Amino acid sequence: MAESEQAIVAGGCFWCTEAVFRDVIGVTAVESGYIGGDKPDPTYKEVCSGTTGHAEGVKVTYDPDTISLAQIYDVFLGTHDPTQLNRQGNDVGTQYRSAIFPLDDAQKAEAEAAIERWNAENDGTAVTTIEGGEWYPAEDYHQEYWEGEGQRNPYCQAVIPPKLMKLRKSFQKYLKEDA
Repeated sequence: MAESEQAIVAGGCFWCTEAVFRDVIGVTAVESGYIGGDKPDPTYKEVCSGTTGHAEGVKVTYDPDTISLAQIYDVFLGTHDPTQLNRQGNDVGTQYRSAIFPLDDAQKAEAEAAIERWNAENDGTAVTTIEGGEWYPAEDYHQEYWEGEGQRNPYCQAVIPPKLMKLRKSFQKYLKEDA
């Protein structure tokens, strides 16, 4: 068995992205957090102000024997709208940008290939950026949000289920059995 690997992506509200990846085979952990900004240890309030430069992202830990990085990136690009600049639906601001944060040169090459693949297969052009940055875990109450508070949050109830349906429709072969 290969050692776990990690990928960091940002595609709108991290609650939505985290909910999607929790249902993907080979994914062993998903952590919500902040990346791509210039303020150390930002808070949710600071990131939401749009002044820190951070994106709301998720760090996905996965088993590369079960799912590849290319497949992780394909799921990411296929479950949000990578053509929207600095927004996803009603969530507007640079903190909601579509971005991939490669951890090394091989991940950067895979990110470039994934964006090219998405553009070739879809109507539209992805504005997804490839960036660097230091990872900061979000506050505890953001972790596993959909599994708890998100189920009672009317906004999440309107936004997350369509993303999960997109995952189930387009990426059925990547779903965990209990998803």
